[in-house]
Amino acid sequence: METRTKDLAGQAKGFAREAQETIKETAEDFAEKAKSFGSSAKQSAMAAYQKAQSKTVAGAQATDQAIRANPYTALGLAFGCGLLIGFLAKRK
Repeated sequence: METRTKDLAGQAKGFAREAQETIKETAEDFAEKAKSFGSSAKQSAMAAYQKAQSKTVAGAQATDQAIRANPYTALGLAFGCGLLIGFLAKRK
């Protein structure tokens, strides 16, 4: 009976070791996948940032060209927007 108990205890220890190794391997796989996802997300964010930056620069250049091509129209629009904002702010 005593040897059987020792055998069962040895088997339980073996199962515990196997379970521990499996958990460790699973955790390592999960860590690798998380790092990969993080790297991918960082690259996507950088690409989106660069795209937004280039669109902003292009918009600023287009606005500059439009103002230089029609300075009086731009001045009139700015004056009108200022009057409208001033009127709306004074109403409160």
